[in-house]
Amino acid sequence: MLSPFGKRQARVPNLNNTKAKDSKASSRVEDVLASNKPTEANPVAALAKDELWWCDHFQWLKELGYLLRPRYAPGWVPSWQNTKKKVVSLRRCTNTLGKFSAFVTIATYWDWNYFVQYPHLLDATRIADGSYVTLKVIKQSRHPFEADIGRYFSSGPIADDPANHCVPIYEFIEVPGEVDKIIMVMPLLRLYDDPHFDTFGEAVECFRQLFEGLQFMHKHRVAHRDCMNLNIMMDASSLYIDAFHPYDPDMRRDFKGEARHRSRTQCPPKYFFIDFGISRRYDPGDEAPLEDPIWGGDKTVPEFQRSIEPQNPFYTDIYYIGNVIREDFIQGKSGFEFMIPLVADMVQDDPVKRPSMDEVVARFNILRKDLSTWKLRSRVIDREDDETSGLFSNIAHWTRRVIFIIRRIPPVPTS
Repeated sequence: MLSPFGKRQARVPNLNNTKAKDSKASSRVEDVLASNKPTEANPVAALAKDELWWCDHFQWLKELGYLLRPRYAPGWVPSWQNTKKKVVSLRRCTNTLGKFSAFVTIATYWDWNYFVQYPHLLDATRIADGSYVTLKVIKQSRHPFEADIGRYFSSGPIADDPANHCVPIYEFIEVPGEVDKIIMVMPLLRLYDDPHFDTFGEAVECFRQLFEGLQFMHKHRVAHRDCMNLNIMMDASSLYIDAFHPYDPDMRRDFKGEARHRSRTQCPPKYFFIDFGISRRYDPGDEAPLEDPIWGGDKTVPEFQRSIEPQNPFYTDIYYIGNVIREDFIQGKSGFEFMIPLVADMVQDDPVKRPSMDEVVARFNILRKDLSTWKLRSRVIDREDDETSGLFSNIAHWTRRVIFIIRRIPPVPTS
């Protein structure tokens, strides 16, 4: 039988990190972008149908203290219109930098599709303090528990508990004339693994926070039910020297270059679980709730493959978070074999045999104490890295490590 750790399974592509050029993809993009005129044939230049909703609410949101980007302002005119500039990306057509000139890569194809996939999400600036936030529109008829769970974890003493890793909700806004819709205001976050992890110590701290956060949720009788890798993010506000663009996080917000950042060792981030659309909160007395299977982003859940019988969602959560570590670290990177025994138990086929989150945390605390300082300061290497690039990266890495040792910066950064 093939070991579950022997081969990395295919994942949903990381839209924020895709940078490879691809001639076929470029050809597809060229076809779409043949005209710079805002017509139905060229949705990149025109405002998409779902974007019009945000345009209609631009002034109202501004009065509430949230400013959308100029693209959504009344009377917006594309900066490239009536010029010879070529539009290649929805993310780069924000009118924040009219002189920006870009080239076609496969990334631009994903960029163009981004809003189509996530029309309910948009970034904004909070006028009161200039901070960047994310606005999420939810339909309460479709996700009746999301707002209530958000309120629960964002209110009272629970909100300030350091073990709480549920994305904080700053404000809930009811939409006039649309009783089914509510806007949740959240911090602007990044995918948890972007930028890449520099050291094993950084990854170990990430694991600790994720285990702590899921344990906290389960303690409060909330099952996430979709805690796969795309629903794990981080607050990178202290990590980044330059503000990054929300639709192209590799770039500065003004597109005058790439966004510079420090390492997690220097500026430890806090990790958060997002998207509680299919989550449930249970009565404390309901120790073993059962729910009909519902597919989240990870389609590999063993108990969903062979049965439609109700399952305990807390067991499924443990599989999800274990599978994140299995696919993104054990299979995707070298040197994480120390996590195999624990993760193997978390992802085993029989959900009843999986450890509880209390057991996961206890076992993880023991194994991380056995890791040497040398191991914790060592560089995390992707399995596909070639030897030449690895050599230069190692030299740069250990140069930084020596500086951190001299400055007595601990190998496991804590936020």
